[in-house]
Amino acid sequence: MKESAQSDTASAARPEPRRSMAVWALIGAAVMAAVDEILFHQILGWHHFYDRSTTSVGLLSDGLLHSAELLALVAGFFFHADLRRRQALAAAHARAGFFLGLGIFQLFDGIVDHKLLRLHQIRYGVDATPYDWAWNITGLVLLLIGVVLAVHAGRRSGAGPAS
Repeated sequence: MKESAQSDTASAARPEPRRSMAVWALIGAAVMAAVDEILFHQILGWHHFYDRSTTSVGLLSDGLLHSAELLALVAGFFFHADLRRRQALAAAHARAGFFLGLGIFQLFDGIVDHKLLRLHQIRYGVDATPYDWAWNITGLVLLLIGVVLAVHAGRRSGAGPAS
């Protein structure tokens, strides 16, 4: 009896493209935040998340960013586990969401954090222009990959890119 109830639930399970994309966009943004924070803040030491104060404040801001990215990763993987448990993961939409999250984080950081709010620059003591271009073009490429994957996923599922 229990086995038939599980198979009925499994056959009734429907993929959730929109939720799959959103969950993996969260994971993608958290991964890009981790890459930024670990590579550029810690390993290369080019900047801190907030560079308009003392080094101690900069290190504190890096720690807060790291905490936020870890919380986002943990939450994202809990949401992913829920989708998998309910057999509702739409894998193609999840892949698209991952790249959308990567690109959105990168562009937000490059445009809002670097240029509008001036929280920090990519690198100090050099002409930042080539770094800014590389940063933002990389974010745009990742975002465009996500858009293309979302369109293809939507066409394959017949549900449109964001349904």
